Amino acid sequence: MHSLNHPILTESFAVIDREMGAHCFSPDEYAVVRRVIHSTADFEFKHLLHFSPGAIDRATAALAAGAAIVTDVSMVKQGISTLVSKTFGNPIFCAVDRVASALPGKTRTEAGLLQCWQEHPEAVYAIGNAPTALLALCNCLSDAAIQPALVIGAPVGFISVRESKAALAQISVPQIRVDGRKGGSSVAAAIVNALLVLAWEQTAAKNV
Repeated sequence: MHSLNHPILTESFAVIDREMGAHCFSPDEYAVVRRVIHSTADFEFKHLLHFSPGAIDRATAALAAGAAIVTDVSMVKQGISTLVSKTFGNPIFCAVDRVASALPGKTRTEAGLLQCWQEHPEAVYAIGNAPTALLALCNCLSDAAIQPALVIGAPVGFISVRESKAALAQISVPQIRVDGRKGGSSVAAAIVNALLVLAWEQTAAKNV
């Protein structure tokens, strides 16, 4: 299998490794954290990222099996499209593109996310921009019989952001969460891309 890391990316990872310092992440968790730090140049994320038990294993297995990926906005979709095309070719659905306009009492992204949930409840969900979409997903999950393979909760901003992440933290669902106000499309995309690389490397190891 071909390498997924550009030489400059590998060099950047080496710099991060030198500056990271002591941490308690597992190797797979660190692969995610390192990619987020690479996309942001912000080492504070080593304190903000949280992984539920078994979340990475479940996500990588789902991605390798071709599971759908649902993003809240197009920037997350664009940020993962290249690696998806180089690895497992997973279908990607963008919530904000699923509806033409906002519905009464709902943002356009929230309405689109609810539609995606009805169609792809077992997908990997990557929320990097819209806390309303994350809150809507959490409401669906509170009594759902089917769980997503993973929920990435990384919206950014000042309104409802902390609340949406706190709601996710209260749900027993596989999740990777960025606490606080930080996050964003680049962070959500970095998490998905790290998981794709991990899944690709695991598949390669099995085929040796």
